[in-house]
Formats: sequence, C-alpha cells, structure tokens
Amino acid sequence: MPTDPDPKPLPAAHPPFELADPMSDQDRPANAAPSQAMLEHEAPTGRLAKDPYAALRLPAFRRFVIAFFLSSAGGQIQAAAVGWEIYDKTKSASALGMLGLVLAVPMLLLSLPAGHLADTVSRKSLFLFMQVSTTLCALGLMIVSWQTGGAGHGVGIMYTLLAIGAIGGTIGRPGREALMAQIVPASLYPNAVTWNSTGFELSSMGGPAIGGLILWQFNPAVAYGVAATCFVVSFLLICSLPATPVLHDEKRPAAGFSDLVAGIRFVFRTKLILAALTLDLIAVLFGGATFVLPVIARDVLHVDKLGFGFLRAAPAIGAVAMALTQARMPAFKRAGPMLLMTVAGFGAATVVLGLSHSYALSFCMLILTGVFDNISVVIRHSIVPLLTPDRMRGRVLAVNQIFVGSSNELGGLESGLTTQWFGPMGSIVGGGLASILVVIAVAAGFPEVRRLKSIEDVRPIEDDDPAALKS
Repeated sequence: MPTDPDPKPLPAAHPPFELADPMSDQDRPANAAPSQAMLEHEAPTGRLAKDPYAALRLPAFRRFVIAFFLSSAGGQIQAAAVGWEIYDKTKSASALGMLGLVLAVPMLLLSLPAGHLADTVSRKSLFLFMQVSTTLCALGLMIVSWQTGGAGHGVGIMYTLLAIGAIGGTIGRPGREALMAQIVPASLYPNAVTWNSTGFELSSMGGPAIGGLILWQFNPAVAYGVAATCFVVSFLLICSLPATPVLHDEKRPAAGFSDLVAGIRFVFRTKLILAALTLDLIAVLFGGATFVLPVIARDVLHVDKLGFGFLRAAPAIGAVAMALTQARMPAFKRAGPMLLMTVAGFGAATVVLGLSHSYALSFCMLILTGVFDNISVVIRHSIVPLLTPDRMRGRVLAVNQIFVGSSNELGGLESGLTTQWFGPMGSIVGGGLASILVVIAVAAGFPEVRRLKSIEDVRPIEDDDPAALKS
C-alpha cells in the first residue's frame, strides 16, 4: 500500500508508541523477521509496498489467507445452521443468547493461557489444533442433527459440542493471528491485514448465504457436513506452510501467573491499544445484531430460510466491497479520527436496523454495518500487532481475543436476553445508541486516538521489557 511521503509524527510528549519511516527487512528484529523459506521468491519490499497485492505475492501468506478463508467460511455456514436450528427447536430468543454464553466462557477462561502458548510453542501447530477441534465439533453437530428432531431435542448436546469447538478455537486463535506477523514483513503488514480481512468478509458473505441455501434445499445436518469439509481442507493447507520458529525470550522467566497476565499489563499501559479494544468491546457487545437475526427474519420481516441467509450475509457484502476498495487506496492519513467515525456510523446504522420493518431497508443497513466495521477492523487489527513486540504478540493478542471474541459471544447473550425482555427493536436500537456513546467517551478520554495519523508509521514499543510488565 502507498506510504505517506511526508509522515508527520505525533508530539513526543503524548503518544505511548513510536512513529518512524517504514522499516526495512534489515532493521527488523531477528526473531520477528519471516524466514526466507516463507517469503520464497519475494520481490524487494520497496516495490511491493506500493503494490495493492503486495502481501498476496508472498506464497506463504496466500496459503495462510486461503486456509483462514475456508476456516471462516465453514464457521459461518455452521453458525447460520446452528442459529436457525436452535431457534426452530426452542422458539426462544434466550436460547440464542445461551448460545453466545456457551461460546464466550472458553474465551474468558482460556485466552490468557492460549496467549502464553502462542509465545512459547509453534503457532502453526496451534492453528492446526484449532482446525481439528472445529472439525470434530461440526461432525458431531451433523450426527446430532441427523438423529434428533422435534422441539428441544438435542439442544443440550449441541451446546456441548459447540463448547468443545470454542475451546479449540480459543486455544488456537492467538497463535493463528500471531503467525501472520511471522510470515509477512512489517512494511507489508497493513496490506496483509486488509487482505486477511477481505478473506474473512468474503467468507462472512458467502458462508451465511450458502448456509441459507443449504437450509432451504436440505437440512442443518448437510450444512454441518459442508462446514466440516471446509475445516479439513483448511487443515491440509496449514500443513503445507513452512515451519515457523518458536520464539525464545531469554529475559522472560519460567511461566507463572505474572507471565500470563503480562499481556493485560501491556494493553493497559499502551493507551492506543486500550482505546481500540474498548471501542471494539462496546460496539460488539451491544451493537451486534447477528445472534438475533433469526428472530428479525421470522418475527419482524417474515422471511424464509433463504431470506435469513441473505440477511446474515449482508454485513459481509458491505465489508467485502469496502475491503476491496481499501486495498487499492493509500493508507488513511488520519486513522484515529476515521476509527471513531466508523464506529459511530456502525452504531447509527444499527439504530435504523432496529427501527426497520422493511426487508430492503434492513438489508441496506446491515450492508452499511459491514462497510463501517471493515474500516474499523483494518485499523484496529493493524494497531494491536504493530505496537506489540513479537515476543509479546501471543499474549497481547490473547487479551485482544478476550475483548473482541468474548464480547462478540457475550453480545449474543445480551442480544438474546434483551430481545426476550424488550423485543428486537428495543434490543437493537439500545445497542446502536451504546456504540455511539462509547465513541464519544473514547474520543474524550483517549486523545491518543484523535492524534493517530497513518498506521503505516506505527512501530512496536521497542523499550518494552516483559520483566517490567511484572513490576
């Protein structure tokens, strides 16, 4: 992606992060540089940095992003089928909320140990473990769905299987995210985040639509079988990635509680990361309507399974369109203000969605939530890894998982319960307003966000010391 020819660093007295010209491969720390085997026939970084397809020209990253795409697509197909089947069996919005709780508990309990693993063992192995657990979950759901029927039958077993998949996902996710930082040079990382986000949004667009088509023509069991197939192919692609070095930080003592919470301390002392995660936490916790889309589809808009599938895909349609646009655009010159505006826009579109009784208007608002969310995702998902030294990335990304991942699932619990209590309009409108209020609070309380310029100028906090985080 093009770089700012005249970067304007922030005043030295304010930011808790460093701004510098893009770093060459020779300047990268040895333990953060991707191996030559991974980059294979990489062209000079200076040329690639101006290329919108720069990261995709790295063979290892191409395999990584395709594996991530298939894994995400399988997850989206499975999620669409699970949401529809549970609501079909129970006719209860609170049952959909319980689904969010089942998925959130493993994240809350296991994210910190998972982050420690991502900094001490092979990140590729953690990604593979994640795919094995999700495959077993999908196959189990397929068997349960095939053999059970009628109101309420098999729902408890479905929750158990989903918890198993969530455990594997929680353990593997920090390793997967930190792995990308090992196979892509720092100068190309924002471009890699854009394409990785594009792959995710493409899967989020195609997965629910495919899930809706399968539900329309077949049944949930077939959808779970298709999801399992996606997970298996993803596993094989990950196996083809070159081995990644296990990072050894000699300054860090043996694992203990203090080492596990080092990522939390790093986040809370790095105000820009804390602000970005706070925005994500509140917007996702209160502003997401995905978990109650079956209620909106059936009880408000009165559409069938196919209509539900396209509603579920609508945010990803907007996100993909925005991601493809961003890939060809220069980096945002004022990324911080843009982050605030997009989260506010997400909240406003959510409010209109909650008030809508028109399928067309609801579909358009969901598309807009995807547009706004994609911009904020690229900014937020670039800030966190780029500000974090590689030796700390697993633990910091684990904290990111607690903020973002668990808030997504707990947001499902919140949406299900508030929908049960106040109806879909009250739940969704209230969540959108909460997103707007948190933007105002973050803009007032974290001036670092307002001052953030181009993401391409952000560099790790090189003076960070794991030992200092324990003091």
